[in-house]
Amino acid sequence: MTPLLLGAVGLFAFVVGGLVLRTFGSQYRIARLLATTPRVTVAEANQLAADGRRAFVRIDGRIDAVHEFEDADHRPLVFRRVRLEARVGRGWRPFEDHRQVVPFAINEGLDTIAIDVDALGEGLVVVPRESIGQASDMPDRVPTPYGPETTIRARIEQLSSVEHATVLGYPVALPAATVSSGAPDAPAPPDSATPDSAVTAHLTAGRSRPLILTVLEPAEAMRILAGGDAERTRFAAAMLGAGAILVAGALVWALISALLPAVIAIAPGAAGLVEAVLAASTDPTAAAAGDPRSDGQGPGLIGTPGLAILVVAAIGLVTVAVTKIYVRLTPPPAGTGRGDSSRRRR
Repeated sequence: MTPLLLGAVGLFAFVVGGLVLRTFGSQYRIARLLATTPRVTVAEANQLAADGRRAFVRIDGRIDAVHEFEDADHRPLVFRRVRLEARVGRGWRPFEDHRQVVPFAINEGLDTIAIDVDALGEGLVVVPRESIGQASDMPDRVPTPYGPETTIRARIEQLSSVEHATVLGYPVALPAATVSSGAPDAPAPPDSATPDSAVTAHLTAGRSRPLILTVLEPAEAMRILAGGDAERTRFAAAMLGAGAILVAGALVWALISALLPAVIAIAPGAAGLVEAVLAASTDPTAAAAGDPRSDGQGPGLIGTPGLAILVVAAIGLVTVAVTKIYVRLTPPPAGTGRGDSSRRRR
C-alpha cells in the first residue's frame, strides 16, 4: 500500500459523497447557504444596501406587514402557497400553483428591511401541510395526461406575521420614489418604529442565489430540506468523513516518507526507523524471486493483508454507491405507490 493509493481511495469516497449530495437537488445548495452565510443585523444590511455593496447575508427578525390576510383558522398570514402535484416515477410533478402574498418586512428593534416577495420561491423553508389522494377525487382540476388512479398531493406552505424568520439574500436599496410613495413593494414600518426606521432597502435574490426564508431552527430546516431521508444524509456524511480521513492519512504518510531521509541525515541515531538498516549484514541481498505459483510475477497480495482488505472495502463501497444511485434514479414498479394512496397527512 502506498500514500498514492490511500489518497485515491479517499478521493473516491469524496466523489461518492458528493454524488449522493447532488441527488438532493437545489435543497442541498439551500442547506449549504443556510449553514455558511454570515449573519448581520438589519441595520448593517440596510447600510450595505445604501453603500451599494453586493453581499449575500443572513438576517434574523420578526415578520411584520401592514395588510395581512387570514386563513381558515383566522391566523394572520403574509404568504400562502398551494401546489397540486402528481406522482411521476419517484418524484412529484406540479400542475397547479396558487400564491397569495402581501408585502412584508423583517423588523429587528427599530430597524426594518423589506422582503422581495416576487423572488420568494424555492428558498422558502417551512413545515408544509400535505394531503394525498387520487386524481379521481378532483377530476375537474387534474390535467388529462394523468389517469384517475394517479396519486395527487396538495402541498400548502404559509408564513404568519407573528413568527420570527431567518432570511438570506442580497440587500438592495429601493428607489427613492418607491420609498417616498409607499408602494406595495416597500411596506410601511410598524407603529412603534421611529421615522428613521423607514424602509429603504429590501432583500432579494441575485447572482444565481435564491432568496431564502425560514421560520425554523437550523436543525429542523435541514431535516425539511433533506425530505426526512436521514439514511441518505448519513451515508453522504460517512463518505465525506472517510474521504477526509484517508486523504489526510495519505498526506501525512507522504510527508513522513519525504522527511525521514533528511531526519536520518541530521540525526543518525534515527536510522533504526529505516527497515534497511536492520538487515543482518551490509552485503547486498538479491531481489526476491517471483511467486512460484504464478508465471514469475511478484507475490501479489500475499504478505500485504492491509491492501487486500482495502481493495475489498473499496469494492463494497462502489457496490453500495452504485446500488443507491440506481435505486434513486429509477422509478418503482407500476402499481406500487409506496403507501402514498392509502396515507393521508394533514
